[in-house]
Amino acid sequence: MRLRDYLICSIMLLLAVGFMIISGGRLDYIHAQRKQMNLVINEPLENAPPSLAFATVALGAFRGLIVDILWLRADRLKEQGQFFEAKQLAEWIGTLQPRFGAVWSFQAWNMAYNISVAIPASQPEQRWRWVKNGYELLRDRGIHLNPGDIGLYRELAWIFLHKIGGITDDAHEYYKLQLAKDMQLLLGSADREFFDALVAAPQNWSQVIKDEDVARFVNALKSVDTIFEDERNFVSNYLALRQNPSKFKPETFRVIDDFRGTPAISKFDIFAKAYQLRNVWKLEPAMMLELNNRFGPADMTDPNIRLPLEWRHPAVHAMYWAIRGLEVNRRTAVDADEANTDRIISHALQDLYRSGKIFIYRQAPQDRIDDRSPGMAETIYLRPDLRMFDSYNEWQLSLIEKYTDRPGTYDSMKLAHRNMMQNAVLAFYQAGYREKALQIYNELRKNYLRDEFRVDLASFVRNRFREEVQSLTLNDAREIIQLMLRESYFRYALHDDDEAYVQEKTAEDVYRLYMSTVQGEEHRLGMPEFSMLRYLAVIDFLQDYTYPESLRNSLRARIRHERPQLSELLEKQEEIFIQRLQQEQQRQQPLRP
Repeated sequence: MRLRDYLICSIMLLLAVGFMIISGGRLDYIHAQRKQMNLVINEPLENAPPSLAFATVALGAFRGLIVDILWLRADRLKEQGQFFEAKQLAEWIGTLQPRFGAVWSFQAWNMAYNISVAIPASQPEQRWRWVKNGYELLRDRGIHLNPGDIGLYRELAWIFLHKIGGITDDAHEYYKLQLAKDMQLLLGSADREFFDALVAAPQNWSQVIKDEDVARFVNALKSVDTIFEDERNFVSNYLALRQNPSKFKPETFRVIDDFRGTPAISKFDIFAKAYQLRNVWKLEPAMMLELNNRFGPADMTDPNIRLPLEWRHPAVHAMYWAIRGLEVNRRTAVDADEANTDRIISHALQDLYRSGKIFIYRQAPQDRIDDRSPGMAETIYLRPDLRMFDSYNEWQLSLIEKYTDRPGTYDSMKLAHRNMMQNAVLAFYQAGYREKALQIYNELRKNYLRDEFRVDLASFVRNRFREEVQSLTLNDAREIIQLMLRESYFRYALHDDDEAYVQEKTAEDVYRLYMSTVQGEEHRLGMPEFSMLRYLAVIDFLQDYTYPESLRNSLRARIRHERPQLSELLEKQEEIFIQRLQQEQQRQQPLRP
């Protein structure tokens, strides 16, 4: 070999060594960037047997073999009913394969559906803990590591819609109540201005503390109770103080009293609630406001006005996460995951139409006459909200147009829409909104040419009601009964006693018919006593401000003089509401300047 060749080889070798040294010096920086971007997947297993921990390190790139073995073992444990052991294996698999969405779906489903029901229904608080573990795992870890996986968003939405919002679990009322109470603390009876304030609130601690008024308020709390010295938990401790002052030092709540009515507490209160929504519930106030404007219930006096959604309802949370999934979906073609996510939004809007109004009835433990919700002094009732129909109708029509080129999905979307519209005609007609019922019926006849739609509105309603009675479901029965009772009290307020009697008698007949069909079923498939449904219908009418105040006062007066038992129940519940409102005002006012 010539000297020139030796020289070239030597130079190339020196360059190679130099490049290796330079690249090696960049490894620490590259590794730090990978960790910052959550691209590091070789995190050590916690609480793993030494043999498994050693194998995952020793095998390196071949750790996939261990994952396969763990998957097989976890699947066998699930089939054998050993859910707790399967959960531990799933956690290890999640650490080894954090980018595999099926890991998080499996683990969340196992906790929310399998482990929760392995606990007796007499311990609803323990069941609720596992349901929360399930949706929090998907929300806080699975989606965080896989932000573009629409399947994880769909699974999370389904837990809210089906597990919490459905009736398949004996403790479903407890789940709904806990979710409602948690959101009540943060939102209360929030109006559109309140959501605007949430969106405008500072997003982190460093921003809010720059305000001198807020800084004085924060320092005042720190000076009277050491629990507030930890700024990482300051917001959660503040919200706990506002909810239950008795658990804190008396001096602590005196600070609240000293700052009551000042801009400082108003600013911090809004910040704390927005902060909790963003960081604990992972709900972005800007998107919440967007959903309110897009899907909120229509104002019955002006359909162009959309009111805030009922964020205490699990269906709203299901809709939020489903829409988030559609927004981050990176797949270019419409597939089954996207279609099923679209369907979840449709079902959520239907649930809000059928049961979107939440009423929490406070009952002393000694007065309880059943044991449907062990340990609860409060019972949650969900009532129809006809104002949600327009939101459902607009969304479903957009889906029908979206899936025009997919015959199977298109046909199912149209069938669901047609059935919903038929039910809506009957519901609005029975609730006394005859013009709206006629509008929906005309749209139904225009879009679906069927013989049964060729009759006039009154004939269609009679035929439809006969069909409904023969094939009642829980939602249909409850919806029909309460809307009939509501119409009955409307007629009663107008002194149209004959029609009022007919409506109430028909509602009672439907109630008895339904209850006779569920004999022997689990109690969860039943419904409240007819007297409670009657009471809820009165409350619904009295709180419907589309009716003149004089008309609502007429009903109240007639009930007081002619139906004293019902009047006594109303007055008792009203006293509870007033006491609760006064306590809330003492703790919360003012929320805004």
